Amino acid sequence: MVFRPAKVAVFIDGCYWHGCPEHYVPPKTNPGYWSDKVARNMARDRDTNQHLKEAGWTVLRFWEHEASAECAARITAEVTKRRPRTTSEHKQKE
Repeated sequence: MVFRPAKVAVFIDGCYWHGCPEHYVPPKTNPGYWSDKVARNMARDRDTNQHLKEAGWTVLRFWEHEASAECAARITAEVTKRRPRTTSEHKQKE
């Protein structure tokens, strides 16, 4: 998900495909191929994070097993903190 005005990018990573340290289990079938695939995904995730951060974005990553309410609360807090304020919001705070 992308919250463009706030420059917040959100990723929900699958435990298997992105190598969750809690739940990833190496495959029994064709382990070389799949383990390499997961390692490439993890490297791509790090590269994506770096490029986005260099461009001024905040990157939030969650694992698929994390509670959706907790993820939503963290996303809401970050977007609220970073979103540009409108003129009417500035006047309300004064």
